[in-house]
Amino acid sequence: MSLVEINFDGIVGPSHNYAGLSLGNLAATAHAGDTSYPRAAALQGLAKMRHNMALGLAQGFFLPLPRPNRPWLQALAADATMDHALLCGAWSASSMWTANAATVSPAPDTSDGRCHLTVANLVTMPHRAQEWPDTLRQLQTAFGGDAFAVHGPVPPCFGDEGAANHMRLASAHGEAGLEIFVYGRPGGRFPARQHEQASHVVARRHGLDPERILFVEQNPEAIAAGAFHNDVVAVANERVLFTHQQAFADPSATYEAIRAKFPEVEIVEVPASAVGLDDAIKSYLFNAQLLTLPSGEQALVIPGEAWESTPVRTFLDAMLVGNGPIRRVLPVDVRQSMANGGGPACLRLRVVADPATVDPRFLLNEAKAELIETVIARHWPEQIDTADIGNESLAADVTGARAALLEALDLSELS
Repeated sequence: MSLVEINFDGIVGPSHNYAGLSLGNLAATAHAGDTSYPRAAALQGLAKMRHNMALGLAQGFFLPLPRPNRPWLQALAADATMDHALLCGAWSASSMWTANAATVSPAPDTSDGRCHLTVANLVTMPHRAQEWPDTLRQLQTAFGGDAFAVHGPVPPCFGDEGAANHMRLASAHGEAGLEIFVYGRPGGRFPARQHEQASHVVARRHGLDPERILFVEQNPEAIAAGAFHNDVVAVANERVLFTHQQAFADPSATYEAIRAKFPEVEIVEVPASAVGLDDAIKSYLFNAQLLTLPSGEQALVIPGEAWESTPVRTFLDAMLVGNGPIRRVLPVDVRQSMANGGGPACLRLRVVADPATVDPRFLLNEAKAELIETVIARHWPEQIDTADIGNESLAADVTGARAALLEALDLSELS
């Protein structure tokens, strides 16, 4: 098999709105009640996918989940007295952040030589805990071949947030690597969403070599500052770990443990004196896609907000004139996603696989991108005010928009 990294981005759903449901996600709560622009959001996400395809990278996508989620509302015995937050949850488009769809262990890491995926249970946040059944159906469809093993969620007694708290280091994507699971301790200002035991469950399910895994605690200060997932303060790709100085509870011990298991690692640490934790989180500098280009160079795809931040830009400019492993910085516009608390890294799930083993309906090319763009432009609402959530006419529009996309992509079995 020819193993490559495929980034599967979530198409932003037609119910994209700013309800501020995600405690600990400061961007989401800061924009609660703002008017959202689902059409612009979806087109921005598609433009990012096209940007990465133009770099010569393999690109896939996942579909929006069914919204509003009427079965979920029925299970809650919804009526006119229902908490408005629960109604907003049923409309949530948060599945667009596919970094939370699953944890992925590529075939070279696993005992049976298959790529393993465990769908994330996301139990810490009610509006996200409803996602996994529909996400699982989609994963089983996209990765239904013998090259994959798709697992159901970790039992809900342990919170699991998927790839947003998981990193992988390897000499190349297709080689055996070191998988790093990052968890949080409970008891802080904001909930620690990834439980340590959930990470252990995933590692055992995937048949990982105990000598090639690490379990690392996230810095409680980072969680308290708004780094609700580890990918807000650290990202890894092949030999490179790009991290904020305050990402981990014990940075020195973490680096030592990584070097012991993977001596080839190149650690690019951003000092707090150069970019403070608040600036790092506000700009989403680390919620970037760290990618290996066909040339072999590593590039960092960052949100425009990071490029516009003075301390971040100063650090990046200095990094690029140095002789470090990250040679290019590429800003993209995902402002609608950023305002709801998700940058370029949140929008994608990394799967190392042979593209020939993936259901081709989930792989993007330019013709399919044009088709998706046409459907979005024709069917996605231009804007949604939070007061509109629950409106039956808007609900019909949102449901119809998703149905049109599924039909266009020949994926109506996921309706």
